[in-house]
Amino acid sequence: MYNNRQDHPAYFRFLMKENPPMSKFRLAHLGLVMAAIGFTAAAPIAGFSSVAYAAETVRAEIGKPLQEAQKLAAAGKNKEALAKLKETDAVGGKTANETYLIERTRASAAVAAGDNDAAAKAFESVLNSGKLSPAESPKFAEALAGIYYRAKDYPKAINAFQRVLKENPGNTQAQEYIVQIYYTSGKYAEAAKELQNAKSLNENQLGMLANIQLKQNDKAGYVQTLEKMAASYPKAQTWADLLQRVQTKPGFSSTLSLDLLRLRLQLGLLSKPNEYMEMSQLALQAGNPAEAIKIIDQGYKKGALGTGSDAARHQRLKDLAAKTQTEFDAKQAAAEAEAVKAKDADALANMGYALVSSGKADKGLALIDQAIKLGTAKNPDAVKLHQGLAQNIAGKKAAALATLKSVKGTDGTGDLARYWVMNINRPL
Repeated sequence: MYNNRQDHPAYFRFLMKENPPMSKFRLAHLGLVMAAIGFTAAAPIAGFSSVAYAAETVRAEIGKPLQEAQKLAAAGKNKEALAKLKETDAVGGKTANETYLIERTRASAAVAAGDNDAAAKAFESVLNSGKLSPAESPKFAEALAGIYYRAKDYPKAINAFQRVLKENPGNTQAQEYIVQIYYTSGKYAEAAKELQNAKSLNENQLGMLANIQLKQNDKAGYVQTLEKMAASYPKAQTWADLLQRVQTKPGFSSTLSLDLLRLRLQLGLLSKPNEYMEMSQLALQAGNPAEAIKIIDQGYKKGALGTGSDAARHQRLKDLAAKTQTEFDAKQAAAEAEAVKAKDADALANMGYALVSSGKADKGLALIDQAIKLGTAKNPDAVKLHQGLAQNIAGKKAAALATLKSVKGTDGTGDLARYWVMNINRPL
């Protein structure tokens, strides 16, 4: 149905963009950098009211330019602060603590000045210093990842986010950014691997995975992802695409056309007059006039039938369905006896489904059970599918789910049974 990118459902169009929106990420992390470092105009870096930090003395030749750099940065003169810090670079034999304090100050000023290279190097130094508290370390790692992303250094950005995950495995946002970076840079296989390895995916992540699978022509994977989306985030377009792909799947039996329409009707996917007409006619051909009447009535209620140039045709079909139901009721007992005598499981099963559709659930379900016990049906999986649907109509949800889960046919019956289970269990 959707052979080209431009033909994909509108539901997935946002995923077709080569550059997923990351502006929020950049803006948020600029603030995060400053907050993580603790540098504000009102409060320069903690511990700098003197030239001592962590019980270690900072030499005057470092402490003086360091404090001046702080003041300049606090006043918004970040480029000047970076220039002042260069005086400390000329001092040899710096202790680990002196280096840490210099680079922590440089990190803040460089970010504010927009100097990504200097900021990244400073953050790397601070992160590798071993002096950050457990609470600060993941914040600095996130800030570094943001810096690398802003500089479009994607490999380093991914490494930085992986470091964030190491610090905090539960950081789902970091995982999302890794996937987005892979996707943005065209590394679809890597993005798909990250998504598939995740414990759970939200709606946008499932949509991205589906889009990647389309790009890679992974039809089986795409359908599996659509099924997950339909189960957890049911939308009409997702179901429409999923059912279209099932219908065109190799081996799908044309005898299941009515069953496919039953699911489409249940999902609210029927809208055109010809769709209601086709389904009601198929129901009549299957010997289920009660179902045909319900379909026609819904078509009228939706305004799809009973209007326009074909209104008279719609009325004739409605009258035919009513007449056929009257004949069915009159001949049902004799037809049942004939089917039992001939051991015709298919006839008994169809009759049972029709009885359930007309409100005679106990009688209808008993006939379907009898048909299954005969074991002469041409397609046992189709009979089990119809048994599950009849049980659902009768309000026997637990029995319906158990029956439908037992359907394993490869001609489309297994797929439709699975989708009915998803539909019955879908959130309201």
